[in-house]
Amino acid sequence: MENGSLSTVTEFIFVGFPQLYDGGLLYFFPLLFIYTFIVIGNLMIFFAVRMDIRLHNPMYNFISLFSFLEMWYTTATIPKMLSNLISDQKTISFIGCLLQMYFFHSLGNTEGVLLTVMAIDRYVAICSPLHYPTIMTPRLCVQLSAGSCIFGFFILLPEIVWISTLPFCGPNKIHQIFCDFSPLLNLACTDASVILVQDVIHALAILTKALIISLSYIRIIIVIFNIPSAEGSKKAFSTCTAHIAVFLLFFVSVGLMYLRFSATYTPFWDTTIALTFSVLAPLFNPIIYSLRNKDMKEAIKKLLCFQKVINIPER
Repeated sequence: MENGSLSTVTEFIFVGFPQLYDGGLLYFFPLLFIYTFIVIGNLMIFFAVRMDIRLHNPMYNFISLFSFLEMWYTTATIPKMLSNLISDQKTISFIGCLLQMYFFHSLGNTEGVLLTVMAIDRYVAICSPLHYPTIMTPRLCVQLSAGSCIFGFFILLPEIVWISTLPFCGPNKIHQIFCDFSPLLNLACTDASVILVQDVIHALAILTKALIISLSYIRIIIVIFNIPSAEGSKKAFSTCTAHIAVFLLFFVSVGLMYLRFSATYTPFWDTTIALTFSVLAPLFNPIIYSLRNKDMKEAIKKLLCFQKVINIPER
């Protein structure tokens, strides 16, 4: 309030960061290293798949797209985090906050849908191997990949547009390390019940995707245990362990952040959970996909050695 009239907030201040004299600079270098590793690691996976013709199949195409999205998912937040760690003014404009929130969650939603697609792909490959080539055609793979991106980026537009029309006239301190729905809506001069409605919608979306993926992998594991050959069972299970690990890492961290409803965490745990799904989960994804997969490791080695992949036809 100023002279009895409402003042409009034009920028927000992040209060989840340590000050420079509290060791903020010490957090800068580890975060910079992690961000560099995430970008380089995911770029290597993306180009390794694109350049090795042996990996031109639905599973690896989905993995390469996931790696590409993961790179931009972290770019939506981490560069601003790095800037805030070495800056005295840890601010972001209202438009900048909306854009960060939109791209971060749009990319996250796209990844969630893509993980669902990948689970269905593995389900068809293991549970109906004879029909897999006719079901998962190149055309369908392109449609599923494009559909995941279109859905992820368009589903949030109405919500972002709606938030942009809300009045922000009070405090402008965001108790988080990046712009997010609940911390931002808590600052809006409007009915608090809209926050609960928004939480319920997001929770339903998360639970629906998690349920589909869980059911797919439960069915896959049942089928794997019924494979008579131990070698066949081991090979089938090895193709799914990386997917299951990424799924658990992604949805457990997201669930802790967005399925809490009225529960509140201390600032320390709030920041820790936010770092888990925005920084640590993307850090482990390239490690999981590269170290758990022999074909991927060979493709990355060839990429790093700049060796041309030559396919010698069998006689």
